[in-house]
Formats: sequence, C-alpha cells, structure tokens
Amino acid sequence: MTATDSLPQTVLRAARDLLRPEMLWHALWPPLLALALWSGVAYFAWMPVSAWIVTQLPEWSWLTWLGAWLAHIAVLFVFAPLVYFTALLLVAMFALPRMMTLVAARDYPDVSRQGSVSAALWGSLANTLAAGAIFIVGWLVTLPLLLIPGALLVLPIFWAAWLNQRAFRFDALAEHALPAERTTLIRREKGKLYLAGLVSALLAHVPLLNLFSLAFTALLFVHLCLASLRRLRSENGITV
Repeated sequence: MTATDSLPQTVLRAARDLLRPEMLWHALWPPLLALALWSGVAYFAWMPVSAWIVTQLPEWSWLTWLGAWLAHIAVLFVFAPLVYFTALLLVAMFALPRMMTLVAARDYPDVSRQGSVSAALWGSLANTLAAGAIFIVGWLVTLPLLLIPGALLVLPIFWAAWLNQRAFRFDALAEHALPAERTTLIRREKGKLYLAGLVSALLAHVPLLNLFSLAFTALLFVHLCLASLRRLRSENGITV
C-alpha cells in the first residue's frame, strides 16, 4: 500500500469530494427522505407500540414510574436502525452510482469498468437487502445488551460499522471489477474495509455530521476500492 493509498489519505479525499457542490445534494436527500418516511410511521405507531411494551414489562414497583420511559427508549432504538438502513439503501441504489461516476472519471480514468451495469444494480439491491436484514435482526436480538453499562457506546457503532463495509464494499466495486477481482480484493483488504466501516460509523454518531455520514461512507469506499482495484490490476500486469 502506497502512502497515497493509506486510509488517512483516503479519508481526506472522501472529505474533499463531499464538499463539492455536485455531491452535497446526493449527501443530503437520502437521510432526509428516510427520516421523513419513518417519522410518518412513528407518528401513528409510536404511542401504540410504547403502550404495548409497557404491558409486557414485569409488575415490579420501580417499573410503575420508569416503565413508560423505558418503553419510549426501546421504540427509539427500534426506529433508529430502520432510518439508518433506509438511508443507506437509498444511497447505495441511487446516490452512489452518480457519485462513483464523478469520482471515477476524475481520479480513476485508467480503471476500466469490466462489470455489468444491470448485474451491479440487481446485485447491489440483493446485497444491501441481505446485509440490512442481518443488521436489523442482529440489532433487535442484541438490543437487551444495551442494559449492560458501556454497551450503548459500543453496540450501535459495531453494527453500523459492519453494515457499512458489508454494503458499500460491493457497491464500490460492482461496475468496475470482475467477480474474481471483487472476491480477491474483499479477502485481501478485509482489515482496511472493516476499519473504513468503523471510521464512517463513528461519524454517523456525531450530531449534524451524521446527515453527511452515508455519502461520506460511499465516497470513502469508492476511493478505497477503486485504488485497490487499480493496484491489483497493476500487480497482474493489466493496464486497461
């Protein structure tokens, strides 16, 4: 890995691209739309779901005054991953292809597209839905672990980091890499991909900056994966 291909340099390139005017629209509309959609659902479902949770709680004396608060917190932690995944799906399916076209044309013109556009589209949808299903089910199953002191600081970041790398590593390579190249890169760059997922997951938990976190994640993985693909082809003597 060259110095210019290091993760800090890749983070800086992704941040630079995020500030470009043509990127800002793609950064903002997916999270705002996802938030609006689930806010509409929450408007009708929040109180009934909270009331149902209260009825399921044990009849302990201390829960008579704390139960309602716990129910509202539980509903919040159910809706939060749904908003995040919906925004990620919108970015992966609609925003990322446009952002990747802009980045690839400017920074990676020598990395030819050898994947199928249609296969990339449907592959991206299948991959993102599968990753999202694991993310949401895993999040709900491990939700009781949030009662453990400190888990609230770790568990949401862990799941967001896993989802980020699982979804965007495919999307960033789908149109450019052959299946064999994609498999090789995912295996070879596993550690760096997980670290990139963690960096972007941390950003997603910073107020205000979290509105831009998924677009930043998409750009981060585009730079990371296309640079790795360029290096792989160079090692194999492929120059097209």
